[in-house]
Amino acid sequence: MSARTAIISATAAVLLAGIAPVNAQENKAMSMDELIRRVEQGRVSDNKENQQREQRFRQARTEQQRLLNESQGVKRQAEARSEQLEVNYDANEQLIAEQTQLLDQRLGSLKELFGVMQQVAGDARARFDTSLTNVQFPERGEFLEALAKKIGGSSKLPSLEEIELLWYELQREMTESGKVVKFTTNVIDQSGTEAPTDVVRVGLFNMVTDGLYLKYENGKVSELPRQPEQGRFTDSTSDLFNATSGKVRLGIDPTLGGVLNSLVARPNLQERVQQGGLVGYLIIALGIIGVLIALERMVALGMASRKVTVQLANDTPTSDNALGRVLSVYSDNRNVDTETLELKMSEAIFKETPALNRGLLFIKIISVVAPLMGLLGTVTGMIQTFQAITLYGTGDPKLMAGGISQALVTTVLGLTVAIPTVLLHTLVSGRSKRILQVLQEQSAGIIAKHAESHGGVTETRA
Repeated sequence: MSARTAIISATAAVLLAGIAPVNAQENKAMSMDELIRRVEQGRVSDNKENQQREQRFRQARTEQQRLLNESQGVKRQAEARSEQLEVNYDANEQLIAEQTQLLDQRLGSLKELFGVMQQVAGDARARFDTSLTNVQFPERGEFLEALAKKIGGSSKLPSLEEIELLWYELQREMTESGKVVKFTTNVIDQSGTEAPTDVVRVGLFNMVTDGLYLKYENGKVSELPRQPEQGRFTDSTSDLFNATSGKVRLGIDPTLGGVLNSLVARPNLQERVQQGGLVGYLIIALGIIGVLIALERMVALGMASRKVTVQLANDTPTSDNALGRVLSVYSDNRNVDTETLELKMSEAIFKETPALNRGLLFIKIISVVAPLMGLLGTVTGMIQTFQAITLYGTGDPKLMAGGISQALVTTVLGLTVAIPTVLLHTLVSGRSKRILQVLQEQSAGIIAKHAESHGGVTETRA
């Protein structure tokens, strides 16, 4: 047996070992020649498939080589074009430099003039954006911006019409600053609703409508979130709005918003009281109580004083007044000795004293306690201020303003309550003392008269 036959036999044996279980069901034996034939057919099929695969690989390699050659060709063309563009770029740069130099030579002093024009156009645009006249002439902003860009581009020169228009806008701004004009524009009210409204512009200073001051900000006209002092300023806006000729008194803002903002930011009386906090409210409550008591005492003592005056002119004592009740004691004790009468009269005066002095001590206490409570609020406010300084430093004064406001407001409230209560206490106390003095004088006179009528003068005690 040759070597080739031996190899085929061995291969067939292996294949038989693998396919024997499959063919075991058929119980058919495969001849050696049939097995060799099948092995040869399989080898021929494998060779054919391998040849086809090699052929595909050779075709793909040929295609890749073609693509590589094309890419190299494109690269060489791009490099050549790049070199040409570089040459053109250098030539253009040189040409631009020559033309720029030529332009500078021909412009001469006009270059400086156009530079000034560009600066003026830019400054005018910035100024007009915040000017009240921009509400009437909003289109000039676009022109000034385009003119500034045109001059700054160095590629085009402004025309005579544009230069004249720049001069015209500047002149119109100066002219409009001295006019009072009424026109219609959109106004945003406090609720955020925008609606056409008749407004009056007073030069560059203020813009008002009927009873309201307006502000112009970010291209919008709106009502101030808070109007200045009522009556003093807002009433004059109505007079100006409704005027047709003549002169009208109106408060204007020469700082173009600074003074008006300070007036708006100024706190009113209610806000100042709120700055005092709890201590401020307590001081005000004490002041109200003291004033009410003082008024009640003034009325009561005034009536009592008038009744005493009437009693002085009447010889018959009545019980509706203090002097009459004191004189009634003498009428009931005419036959007693002088010392006993003096004691009874003094007792009657002592009985009248509490009614006449009622509430005076409380008024005096309020006049003393109010400034002390103001001092308490001052100390509390300073403590808050120092705490703010400890936490945030002194970089932002607004953080310290709350504590300082409370410190100052409570001091003012304490003095505001103490000063009138001291004056009221003095007035009420004076009225009470005058009535008591009348009672004591009349009592001393009666005792002296009684002592004389009983044959001697005894020492009396007032």
